[in-house]
Amino acid sequence: MPPGFWETLLALASAFGLGTLIGLERQWRQRSAGMRTTVLVAIGSAAFADLGHRLLAADGATRLIGYVISGIGFLGAGVILKDGANIRGLNTAATLWCAAAVGTFCGSGLAGEAAVLCVFVLGANTALRPLVDLVNRRPLAAMGTEAHYRVHAICDIDAVPDVRDLMTALLEDAHYPVREIATLSEADQRVELAASLVPTTAKPADLDSVVTGLERSGKVRSATWTVSAEP
Repeated sequence: MPPGFWETLLALASAFGLGTLIGLERQWRQRSAGMRTTVLVAIGSAAFADLGHRLLAADGATRLIGYVISGIGFLGAGVILKDGANIRGLNTAATLWCAAAVGTFCGSGLAGEAAVLCVFVLGANTALRPLVDLVNRRPLAAMGTEAHYRVHAICDIDAVPDVRDLMTALLEDAHYPVREIATLSEADQRVELAASLVPTTAKPADLDSVVTGLERSGKVRSATWTVSAEP
């Protein structure tokens, strides 16, 4: 066997082993791209990097690695799903991208660096999970965060034009420009309007004052404001 064969075998074997470690974590969590997909991405990337290096030395490996990166982008898009307002699969797509990087390291003869990268990928998917859960469970602060603010007003259907103008005027007086005013619901001759604010931060006291102004107008049956994560 030529010496290059054993180098290729070592590259593919290391990509297989490290890809298996990354894929095991994905398979354990029942993600859309599991162990087999991750391993195939790793060994495929290693194969292309090794082939480029054997045919055209470092320049060939660099060019083929660029094509691998582009191809992984299409593969990653296939595991990203939009479910209503939620997007799922971004983490899995990013993991496939990193698995391709592990494979290209292996195919370039840098098995040690590939192992280090594998450890970091596993750390991102496992060790950081408790921290992510902790951040996600914290209450959304009204200040100091990029958020989506809306002022809500419920009024009679014939008062909608006046309430729209009043909401816009009160918010602009408080220096909060309005992005849009949408109709959320209509029932029993009553309409719920929601004014979305342009700013991503706002003072609760200012919005409380706007709500008080709406309720004192006599045209609004009830008013409130809400804050949610910026979509």
